[in-house]
Amino acid sequence: MPSPNIRPLSKDETLGALPDLCETLSDCVDGGASLGFMSPFAPADGETFWRGVAEAVGRGEVLLYGAFLGDGLVGTVQVGFASKPNQPHRGDLMKLLVHRDARGLGLSKALMAAAEQGAAQAGRTLLVLDTAAGELAEALYEKLGWQRSGIIPNYALFPDGRYCDTVIFWKTVA
Repeated sequence: MPSPNIRPLSKDETLGALPDLCETLSDCVDGGASLGFMSPFAPADGETFWRGVAEAVGRGEVLLYGAFLGDGLVGTVQVGFASKPNQPHRGDLMKLLVHRDARGLGLSKALMAAAEQGAAQAGRTLLVLDTAAGELAEALYEKLGWQRSGIIPNYALFPDGRYCDTVIFWKTVA
């Protein structure tokens, strides 16, 4: 197995990786992750989403990191920059995705480290995120030093339509 490579993606690299990005997102939604999309969700269903992310990357509104095994992209995470004038120090960690075939290799941890470092380099000192309560990501964020702020009941839906509670986390980065 090739060793993983984590790196930021430009707008053009994001557009060039659309097939892998769409496949990874579809796999995560099919695996039951609450990511804002409902089942059934085919890879092609993610193209509009990823094109929007690419545009945001191009405008400097989002940092996008990719996890690669060999030539294939198998995971991502994003940092969105708060756009309010009174929040120039804040970023939103979004869409930590790892294809089910590539899990267990430490990619989530590596993606999170890259995102936190990139956000700090961009002058963001506070990151926030939300995740479905009771899922594996919740325990991961706690292990990585994120602080739990609270739980919002019935905040979103799982892809199969069931309600899910959402946990809000924050972390100071430097």
